Amino acid sequence: MPFVHVELVEGRTEAQLKAMMTEITDAVEKNAGAPREAIKVIVNEMPKNRYMDGGNLKSEV
Repeated sequence: MPFVHVELVEGRTEAQLKAMMTEITDAVEKNAGAPREAIKVIVNEMPKNRYMDGGNLKSEV
C-alpha cells in the first residue's frame, strides 16, 4: 500500500490539488504496479508565514 506525502506552501486551488493528486495516483499505479485503490496521497499545506527559504519568509516575498 503506497503512501505518497506531498509538502506544499499554500496557494493552490482545490482543482489544482485534485489534479495533482490524481496524476500522482496515476504515476504510482503505472510505475509501481500498485492497485489504484491501495494508493494513498496525502497533501500537507503550510501557511506562507511558516516557511522560510534562505532567511526569507514566503509570506514576505
